[in-house]
Amino acid sequence: MRIAALCKFVGVLSLFLCLILSPGFSAAASGYPQRPITMVIPWSVGGSTDVLGRVLADSMAKNLGVSMVVENRPGATGTIGYRNVANATPDGYTILLGTNSTFAMAPHYYKDLPFDLNSDFRPLGMIGVNPQILCVHPSVPARTVEEFIAYLKKNPGKLPFASAGHGGSSHLAMEMFLEMSGTEMLHVPYRGGAPAMQGLLAKDTQAAFVDISIAEPLIRSGAIRALGTSGGTRTPSLPDVPTIAETGVPGFESLTSFGLFAPAKVPDQIVAKLYSALAAALKDPVVVKRLSTYGFELTGGKPSEYAAYAKAEYDKWGKVISERNISLK
Repeated sequence: MRIAALCKFVGVLSLFLCLILSPGFSAAASGYPQRPITMVIPWSVGGSTDVLGRVLADSMAKNLGVSMVVENRPGATGTIGYRNVANATPDGYTILLGTNSTFAMAPHYYKDLPFDLNSDFRPLGMIGVNPQILCVHPSVPARTVEEFIAYLKKNPGKLPFASAGHGGSSHLAMEMFLEMSGTEMLHVPYRGGAPAMQGLLAKDTQAAFVDISIAEPLIRSGAIRALGTSGGTRTPSLPDVPTIAETGVPGFESLTSFGLFAPAKVPDQIVAKLYSALAAALKDPVVVKRLSTYGFELTGGKPSEYAAYAKAEYDKWGKVISERNISLK
């Protein structure tokens, strides 16, 4: 009897120890968070995504009561950073700043990705979007989207356009524009947004979709001309620039979007705490003011809403890539 009782006790104790030592139970039961949290940014230091992540990390850290460390893991259209987080312990101490250029575009190019968005990640919440501006060199004889389309149709496939890289958001925005407007241009990919901008300024190319934070001062100085914004509504920082949808291509919308992800098995309680900290950060006047100077529109969005959005973006860009027969070369 004593041996049987002892065995039963040992079995119960073993089960209890397994539970409290498991990552999800331990983190939730011990009052998460208790140590610094790492935010992985799958892009290089100094870009607009990096700025966004660092501003949010500072604000979220205050709400969570611990420091938040930003770790840049650039490469392969963001997929290196995604892999790093997918393989992290699901205890809430490693999170990802994701963009649609990776979760909605990259999977259509890289067929052997070491992760799956649906099975390896949990959305923590949407942050917002950043529109791009369709810009041309001042030498282009077009001041509106409609005039630009007419000009392209007179010169099919002759005008070169710049992008920040093959398969990225600036490339696909133009491909969608060409598909929807029935026009063609010559693609000139660069190694990043800055070189692409230099190519446009030097008249090596004649058009590009440019991040608003980079485009705005150049538009105001007259170095480049804005034809339309890629969003569904006009951007507050350039209220006189119409949307592409309202001036020549109905239904057009292309936005760089941002949100937070965690490894798939992070417990619900931790997801709720991280989302709460994110939501509070997005209402912080300091955060709103600072990020507005970079053209970010802070929409917010619950984890379930972000999951639905990510799926819709995946389908949307998959269709563009398929219809335009785009592949990494």
